[in-house]
Amino acid sequence: MYHAIVFLPLLGFFIAGLLSFVKNNPASDKVAQILTATLVSVAALYSIYAFTINIVDAKVVHIKLFDWIAVGSLVVSWAIYVDPVTRIMLVVITSVSALVHIYSIGYMSHDSSKPRFMAYLSLFTFTMLALVTADNFLQLFFGWEGVGLASYLLIGFWYKKPTANAASIKAFVVNRIGDFGLALGIFAIFYLFGSLDYQVVFSKAEALAAGTSNISDTINFFGYQFGSINLICFLLFIGAMGKSAQIFLHTWLPDAMEGPTPVSALIHAATMVTAGVFLVVRCSPMYDLAPDVLSFITLIGASTAIFAASVGLVQNDIKRVIAYSTCSQLGYMFFAVGVGAYGAAMFHLFTHAFFKALLFLGAGSVIHAVNDEQDIRKMGGLSTYIPLTHILMIIGTISLMGFPFTAGYYSKDAIIESAYLASSGFSSYAFIVGLLGVVMTSFYSWRLMFLTFNGKSRIDEDNLSKVHESPAIMLVPLIVLAIGALFSGYLFKNYFIGSSSELFWGHSIALHHADHHDIPFLIYYAPMLLGFIGFFLAWYMYLKNKQLPHDLAKLNGPLYNFLLNKWYFDEIYNFIFVKPARATGLFLWKQIDGYIIDGFGPDGISKLVLNLSLRAKKIQSGYIYHYAFAILIGVSIFITYFIYKGI
Repeated sequence: MYHAIVFLPLLGFFIAGLLSFVKNNPASDKVAQILTATLVSVAALYSIYAFTINIVDAKVVHIKLFDWIAVGSLVVSWAIYVDPVTRIMLVVITSVSALVHIYSIGYMSHDSSKPRFMAYLSLFTFTMLALVTADNFLQLFFGWEGVGLASYLLIGFWYKKPTANAASIKAFVVNRIGDFGLALGIFAIFYLFGSLDYQVVFSKAEALAAGTSNISDTINFFGYQFGSINLICFLLFIGAMGKSAQIFLHTWLPDAMEGPTPVSALIHAATMVTAGVFLVVRCSPMYDLAPDVLSFITLIGASTAIFAASVGLVQNDIKRVIAYSTCSQLGYMFFAVGVGAYGAAMFHLFTHAFFKALLFLGAGSVIHAVNDEQDIRKMGGLSTYIPLTHILMIIGTISLMGFPFTAGYYSKDAIIESAYLASSGFSSYAFIVGLLGVVMTSFYSWRLMFLTFNGKSRIDEDNLSKVHESPAIMLVPLIVLAIGALFSGYLFKNYFIGSSSELFWGHSIALHHADHHDIPFLIYYAPMLLGFIGFFLAWYMYLKNKQLPHDLAKLNGPLYNFLLNKWYFDEIYNFIFVKPARATGLFLWKQIDGYIIDGFGPDGISKLVLNLSLRAKKIQSGYIYHYAFAILIGVSIFITYFIYKGI
């Protein structure tokens, strides 16, 4: 069963990849679409079955497939390691991926490269599955980099579009920065513990922290002594920051919207961006031994949550609003991890996959209906024309805002309550930010909904007459996701964070039990109340008093521009990193390579030899007296030399 879950998407990738070489053939296109969707759907059904087994039995399944690397003391196997954390990731990855594959059959129906797109989706799914089923850090790194490659291919799928190429390169480069930290962390793990297997590393880390090991408790890093476990956890988190788009390494995420909308749902809802959260939760036994690093994670996660939510308030691209929402929700997951609420972080990862995939695919349905328009200021009144899409996106929105009894209500509230109860560093900051994020999230979510679906239509008459509801192949995945967005929180809260959590998780994560009954009444209901405040603010500003947003933007021009330009992170990075790097490259190209190397180096020397040979050729005149004269000069030089040496 587990072999099928991991390798069926890989089989789909190979077959669809081969079919992509058959150009302009509707039959091969259809085979690629149906085959890849079927294989990933089978993997999803197996994953759901494995997840239901975990509810009653949290046993670990460890399947060693083959020895992968054996060099000296480094012995690494390729294995399938399945515990409760893995089962959650399996059901999330394969379920969302299967629905995205099915949705893509309709969404990409007019594209000329359908097999290539489906192949990339299946490759992405396989590499993510390889990442989460690893039993060692090297296999995890393989999946980690494979996901980076697949995301590069998917974001830049429309490679004839310059903005898509730029976005794919940006995602690749920014993630390489984080991945460098991850690689250093893995090097440090092997250097310190002599192994890359999770269980060996975690047990040795616990022995080191307990003082029952002869392993050094410090590492010399750039000439400074750092605590071994602290440094390793910090470096691993740098990798997580890049992959999960945390503040400072987040800039690739909004630009990734240049890819097709199914890509946005797959990358930003349930897979690539959650890999960082998975990594930290997987290593929770080690992170529990590094409280200073957990405080840093809390700070970064909370700062990301408030930053992304503030930027989302004023964005006008329908997909970018949802992208910043993803960035913000990932911040919630990370500060949950930072305060030790690993179960709550995974719970929000689980529920978030449903309602965020629903919102992204719903946005795709809107874009499909309005002839690829993405600016919500140019929409309005669409509820009449695409009513089912409207209802489904409302479900996603209320779950995101934390409406009572929806999925987001249970998981997001659990995170905020955990921050309130925690006493670790920056937990109070995280709690306050979490509450502010709730009202902001509700506001920008309903702003998107009201500008898109309500009020008077701002679409010109010609295009308005062409607006139509999406086909069933696109709507059915939305309906399935809507069911998850409504009920996944209520159905599974008891297993993730409730009375059955200890049985559900087994020994897969470090569990910390907090008494949520100690929370005051007002604190308990604050997220729900703030969500309603955000809703009423959006309703008043965009349906009741439509002039107010313009007046506020004009009155607070600098603040509005600051948020609209995403805190100027791109401009700052462009000034500090991109321009100097470009100037250095141009200098090395023009001056060093062009002037010095081409002028005096191999090219210059070859030109010099050519010129000298052309001049030397003129000596070969054919006249005897020329040759005799040359011989006399040579003899004279020879005699002069020996006379000089004799003296």
